[in-house]
Amino acid sequence: MVEQTKESIIKDVKENNIEFIRVTFTDVFGVIKNVEVTNSQLEKLLNNNLLFDGSSIDGFVRIEESDMYLYPDLNTYKVLPESMTGKQQGRVAMIIADIYTADRKPFEGDPRYRLRLSLEKMKENGFDSFNIGTEPEFFLFKLDENKKPTLELNDNGGYFDLAPLDLGENVRREIVLTLEKMGFEVEAAHHEVAPGQHEVDFKYANALRAADNIQLFKLIVKTIATKNGYYATFMPKPIAGINGNGMHTNMSLFKDGENLFNDPNDELGLSQQAYYFLSGLLDHAENFTSLTNPTVNSYKRLTPVYEAPVYIAWSASNRSPMIRIPASRGKSTRLELRMVDPTANPYLAFAAILASGLDGIKNQLTPEHSIDQNIFLMDEEQRLKAGIKNLPETLLEAIKNLKKDDIVINAIGKRIADTFVEAKTAEYAAFRQSVSQWEIERYLELF
Repeated sequence: MVEQTKESIIKDVKENNIEFIRVTFTDVFGVIKNVEVTNSQLEKLLNNNLLFDGSSIDGFVRIEESDMYLYPDLNTYKVLPESMTGKQQGRVAMIIADIYTADRKPFEGDPRYRLRLSLEKMKENGFDSFNIGTEPEFFLFKLDENKKPTLELNDNGGYFDLAPLDLGENVRREIVLTLEKMGFEVEAAHHEVAPGQHEVDFKYANALRAADNIQLFKLIVKTIATKNGYYATFMPKPIAGINGNGMHTNMSLFKDGENLFNDPNDELGLSQQAYYFLSGLLDHAENFTSLTNPTVNSYKRLTPVYEAPVYIAWSASNRSPMIRIPASRGKSTRLELRMVDPTANPYLAFAAILASGLDGIKNQLTPEHSIDQNIFLMDEEQRLKAGIKNLPETLLEAIKNLKKDDIVINAIGKRIADTFVEAKTAEYAAFRQSVSQWEIERYLELF
């Protein structure tokens, strides 16, 4: 990748008639925010002098400490293609920013900053790069006459289906073309298992860039879907009785260009560090689940039968445990964490995952034996005998687990942890106070 400079960005803005620059960042809850400036404000932006009101962003700061600065990461500068902006006078570019306080210090509540800190700690431990490749899934729903999303899926297709069963292929193709114009290397695009469910896979990157890419990917998918008369959602379980949306997360540690998870002399092709890292994930999984699966709805997906893992275990040949070892080896050797869903704030999720794995390496934790049979077919006694624990069954349980794990809390920072716990506890309380249609249908006439 060519390194961007202030001068190269100023030149590009002039040569390509860029009229607006969209400056984006992500709040504590994984929601993308942005402020748009005209090209007349470009030098102000590039000199880190763009102020905004942080008190208006959920989870950031109080009103008496509201002034904050947006520091653009120059290497995230991209020109948005017409498919993202429509035809208009002048073009639009975007750039991702880090958040700084009024006294020019990195903001402790910025999720991107927390991931940066985790990566610095990783380098202190002798590693160069934490590489991440994700597989985010989404549903396409039809829009009504008022352009509002319905619960009518765009097709009745299934895994790898073609048209006419797959009615989303043209949308996916436009998504792929837009991604490639913005510098993504797309590896595959296909219909997923559930009706109306789709997946586009793009090449792995270092953890910070991977998190940036996920946020940009979500924006692209939603924009292109709406343009084509659909609504795209990454909600984990929008429809009962079918598979939900996951975001399988593949990971490996590199040093000097070599994959440190690879060992051709091991029976499974894994290095000792890979086993340690794997064990760290298993050890902290029930405590970082609130970050990888952060909504009430996330736990509707984490139920047996619909492929999403619900048990803390690992295997090289079985897709029912939480962690799988894909068959690729060499530089592609990796661990696949399967319970993550796309509502996760990727910066916080990756920071927690990395910290957990590094804790396994630091303490040379050894994982329990792999589980190579379908856990969904095992009864409770068999699971207990095999040492298999359950993932949290509710957001409230996951939040309680988070509060007792210092490794994970230190990774995301106490400020974010406190904000996150308070907000998610309130979210679960609001959920408990609501009455669902299922309850009405089940109990209203029975009692």
